[in-house]
Amino acid sequence: MKKEELIRAKVRQQEIKDRVRNFFEVSLGLSAQDAEREAGRCLQCKNPTCVKGCPVEVDIPAFIKLIKEGRAKEALEKIKEKNNLPAICGRVCPQESQCEAACVLNKKKIPVNIGALERYAAENQLQAGLPRRPQAAQVAVVGSGPAGLTCAADLAKMGYAVTVFESLHLPGGVLVYGIPEFRLPKKIVGAEIEYIKSLGVEVKTDVLIGRTFSIDDLFRHGFAAVFVATGAGLPQFLGIPGENSGRVYSANEFLTRVNLMKAYKFPEYATPINIGGTVAVVGGGNVAVDCARVALRLGRKAVLVYRRTEKEMPARVEEVQNAKEEGVEFMLLTQPVKVIADEKGLAAGLECIKMELGQPDESGRRRPVPVKNSNFVLNADTVIVAIGQNPNPLLPRATAGLKMNDNGTIWVGKDFMTSLPGVFAGGDIITGADTVIQAMGAGKKAAAAIDKYIHKNG
Repeated sequence: MKKEELIRAKVRQQEIKDRVRNFFEVSLGLSAQDAEREAGRCLQCKNPTCVKGCPVEVDIPAFIKLIKEGRAKEALEKIKEKNNLPAICGRVCPQESQCEAACVLNKKKIPVNIGALERYAAENQLQAGLPRRPQAAQVAVVGSGPAGLTCAADLAKMGYAVTVFESLHLPGGVLVYGIPEFRLPKKIVGAEIEYIKSLGVEVKTDVLIGRTFSIDDLFRHGFAAVFVATGAGLPQFLGIPGENSGRVYSANEFLTRVNLMKAYKFPEYATPINIGGTVAVVGGGNVAVDCARVALRLGRKAVLVYRRTEKEMPARVEEVQNAKEEGVEFMLLTQPVKVIADEKGLAAGLECIKMELGQPDESGRRRPVPVKNSNFVLNADTVIVAIGQNPNPLLPRATAGLKMNDNGTIWVGKDFMTSLPGVFAGGDIITGADTVIQAMGAGKKAAAAIDKYIHKNG
């Protein structure tokens, strides 16, 4: 292997001392020079395994070759043949466990920085979409998260008249309310959505399907098919005493207030969030790390409480490293057992017990086991529970005849169709909480299935 193939391009970042005081993006991406040099590391394999590692099957070698040749706009066009949200994926996809894990250079543990190159190409965002085609049947998409947006864009490219219904006042789903500004700026999400609109997709906000309109209403209004992509927005809690105390938040509420409602700009925006001086975040995934880093930027001390070791944390290594650099404290092998409230009913402490790792559980990770007589109190006056989300139950409960799985997800067949003819579903609502790119992959497959269904039944 040549020496230059061993040197992976380093992504520029905002200085640590500055970024902990603001919500601006931490990662600043690659320069043109670094991007073209990094693209030159790609071996242009005849049988590219990296493509097999991509849930939306982007032609990775082809777009990287275009970057190497200084043709970034064409590289973006190549990506968008498969991926409608490249600027988002380049920032939040777990490339290290997908395309980069499958890169042949990963044998030397130095894969091509595919994620950074995708983001670089997306910085040359094309303002215009594809030429509009004569519109065929109408399709309704419920939910404007990554699955819904991807399905809508693919159907629009096929010529369908697509309307996306979003319950909140801004489209984007978890992309706008769940991922902090410093990881995924709202202007980036907005630009991706404008591109999708340019394809002919109509987006209607403040419409809650299951309340404003039912699935039956959509069919009565002339839609030939419906794609349900309502995600996993129902928070999980610990089920411990004191959890109903004040200043105990689900990650969903905390991040939505800060990200979408701009609580971090109070009093400019009248959406305050009541948190104390020390914030304990319970969990070990990306959402937990996001909450801790947000708390830091609000000027609080942030402690991340996780019942296993750092090795078992499901959060991305890059995000854990960023959190450490910024000053998040990690309290590992620790399990909360009680929220202690003060005389006003507000959280004043978190009683915990130390854990040790036992035998592996169904996840393949070693099961945490309590250590007897190891209870202690963590002085924290705010607790954020970030241990996962369940599928959104509102639409299923309002839709008669919709078959559900025991875990609250919607049942679908191999073609992503539910138990109701013409009603399809995909993303977190059928899998439970998963990554952005996996939801996008489901959206693409569902779009193809919807197209096949309409042609067959049209």
